[in-house]
Amino acid sequence: MSNPVILLETSSGDILIELDAEKAPATVANFLSYVDSGFYKNTIFHRVIKDFMIQGGGLSVRMEEKPTNAPVRNEANNGLKNLRGTIAMARTADPHSAAAQFFINTVDNADLDHTEETDEGWGYCVFGQVIEGMDTVDKIQKLKIKPQGIHTDAPADMVVITGVSRFE
Repeated sequence: MSNPVILLETSSGDILIELDAEKAPATVANFLSYVDSGFYKNTIFHRVIKDFMIQGGGLSVRMEEKPTNAPVRNEANNGLKNLRGTIAMARTADPHSAAAQFFINTVDNADLDHTEETDEGWGYCVFGQVIEGMDTVDKIQKLKIKPQGIHTDAPADMVVITGVSRFE
């Protein structure tokens, strides 16, 4: 089975991501359900933390959270690491709460990796890798930030996901 490749079109440039359907099958299936339904179109990157990550995929251009499907079980124990250029699922303190939001690591983030099956040790599930467009990721990460709504690290210049499509 070949890994699906996703084209994430943003107002700052394109990002091409190869998903790892073998190591994170439920997470990839969950992500593709949002891709195929058009859920991510006109969502934004709403968190930008320098030397850490950029997060998006859940809020509208009005900073309103979109309703999601049920959360997916955390597959962070799949051996994949939160390295620069990987895509992982965002979640709350509940390790099995990831739904639609994702983040792209802009540096190696070993502290986000799975260490044990406890609330503190589950980590964040990596399910793919940027294969083209890290220049776009880096451009987004360098944006000035400002408080907006409940977020203290929103980009001052909005970055909109204008389209998402998949290639098999």
